[in-house]
Amino acid sequence: MKKTCLVKMKAGQKGLVVEFSGGSAIRERLMSMGIYPGREITKLSHFGLRGPVTIKVGRSVVAIGHGMASKIVVETE
Repeated sequence: MKKTCLVKMKAGQKGLVVEFSGGSAIRERLMSMGIYPGREITKLSHFGLRGPVTIKVGRSVVAIGHGMASKIVVETE
């Protein structure tokens, strides 16, 4: 398995959240959306060059900004 940021994943690819490279504010915001270390997420789509990233977390679909998505470190197969 290799570590990469969420932005570099392909659409439809699954990964396990390993850590956040941001501060406590980003960590709290992501955890309030159900994104936390140890959780499996699926990248659904990525709009444009620096547009929002749509992911599936559990049974929820969440769109997050490009900057926030780049701070999520994911372990992929």
